[in-house]
Amino acid sequence: MRKLVLGPHLRHVSDRTATIWVETDRPCEVRVVNQEQGLDAGARTFTAHGHHYAVVEIDGLSPGARIPYEVVVDGETVWPEEGSEFPPSQIRTLAPDGGLRISFGSCRRSPGTVEEFGHDALAAFARRLRTGGDSVEWPDVLLMVGDQVYADELTDPMREFIKSRRAADDLPIDEAADFEDYTYLYKLAWYDDPEVRWLLSTVPTFTIFDDHDIRDDWNTSYAWRQEMWSQPWWKSRITGGIGSYWIYQHLGNLSPRDRASDITYKAVREASDSTGDAGAVLDEFAEKADKEPAGTRWSYAHDWGGTRLIVVDSRCSRLLTADRRGMLDDDEFQWLHEQCHGGMDHLLIASSLPYLLPMAIHHAESWNEAMAGGAWGKAAARLGEKIRQAADLEHWAAFERSFRDVAADVVAVGRGERGPAPASISFLSGDIHYSYLARVTKPGTQSKVSQIVCSPLRNPLVGKFRWANRLAYSRATGGPFRALAKLSKVPVPPIRWRMTDGPWFDNAIATVHLRGRHCDVRWETPRDGGTLGDMGRANITG
Repeated sequence: MRKLVLGPHLRHVSDRTATIWVETDRPCEVRVVNQEQGLDAGARTFTAHGHHYAVVEIDGLSPGARIPYEVVVDGETVWPEEGSEFPPSQIRTLAPDGGLRISFGSCRRSPGTVEEFGHDALAAFARRLRTGGDSVEWPDVLLMVGDQVYADELTDPMREFIKSRRAADDLPIDEAADFEDYTYLYKLAWYDDPEVRWLLSTVPTFTIFDDHDIRDDWNTSYAWRQEMWSQPWWKSRITGGIGSYWIYQHLGNLSPRDRASDITYKAVREASDSTGDAGAVLDEFAEKADKEPAGTRWSYAHDWGGTRLIVVDSRCSRLLTADRRGMLDDDEFQWLHEQCHGGMDHLLIASSLPYLLPMAIHHAESWNEAMAGGAWGKAAARLGEKIRQAADLEHWAAFERSFRDVAADVVAVGRGERGPAPASISFLSGDIHYSYLARVTKPGTQSKVSQIVCSPLRNPLVGKFRWANRLAYSRATGGPFRALAKLSKVPVPPIRWRMTDGPWFDNAIATVHLRGRHCDVRWETPRDGGTLGDMGRANITG
């Protein structure tokens, strides 16, 4: 009997197209069907490292459609599963002239106990959609902004899997080591919880990676990269991590047109057809993507009605050499520069890392970058690098030039210098394990500019780290770190902002609601019993 190993996942959608992603247990023909409505689309699987995947593209749909579907593998119906108590999975296209709801979050540990990681915001969200009937407001898009899996902080089921396939003294210890390990991480994250599996089958989902999808502090600095590539186990680790991300996450972010022009997708399919397994081609691509980041783009942008969503890769595309340092390489920044323009009601820029941090943290990171760059001498530079890695000082603030370049783009768009100014420009981010809203106060723009953070979905900070971040969140703590940054000749930030809502440290999911020229956001947290309750609300454009 045929079966799905993972999926189905409803991924990229537009007003007339949809993408269904699956992993199967063998090479096969996968079809997505609804006989009553004349839906029948299919794709052959491709194979990489003994695993089989299909990306089914569906076209000619109606805007705002809600079409129940089944997945058929070589003539056998494998989804919905027999005896399922869940509502039928639906293909949900967007209605360009209507409002748009984008639910988002980051940092989800799975599996694990409530005592370890608290209640799962994503599972609670799925439960509400499943049981709420017509009264529930569904998101049009689910955006997961980093740390979908934790490759370096393993749970017991993952450790048992690793123990079953390699010797106890093999490196790395207590971390994923290769592509096969990553495939099991994704299975634990997206298969074993039936409510999350159903959610991913029926809500269009987009993603971007952060460090734990590969390894803590991934690409924090040139020194970090040099250290990692000196390790004999790193090549299989990084190729496995990037290659699996390309299959499990990146392919579904692309529109059908973008996928059709993706040379790696074409090469992998051709290698799978000709040799039976495209693993070697995928590994070569992944290694090159790490060593030559300018050759691969993980960022993407989609326009939905009056909203433009730009999702920025702030991890793999970093410029890190002995002489230069940037959050994005030159090609990637030029791409971002071209995507930032007016003429939309709302501009959303998603980055796994918050662009606007609490002031104390921002100034500490900008000071540390200067220190690690030699502003206080060679000995201090070595100390600065140690502090950077120990304290995770590697957000946008730690890339001063990149921060200023993005600020220039945002201010230009917000002032109407690149077409009519949007009503709102919002950064959507996660990573830091608490949620908040920050609003830009200077310089003046026609657009309301804000930073919306929602983190974690399921991985709360422990007490001492909460205390430290509460302290950093206070406006009073920014002064001493700004003084250190000034001593290091770091210029004053080109924009000013203030924290207006939060911080909230509970597991959470946020929903940004866009309608006309109005934008608001709602944060919700899971309660005992698996329900969601309000954690905070804010009117962005009011």
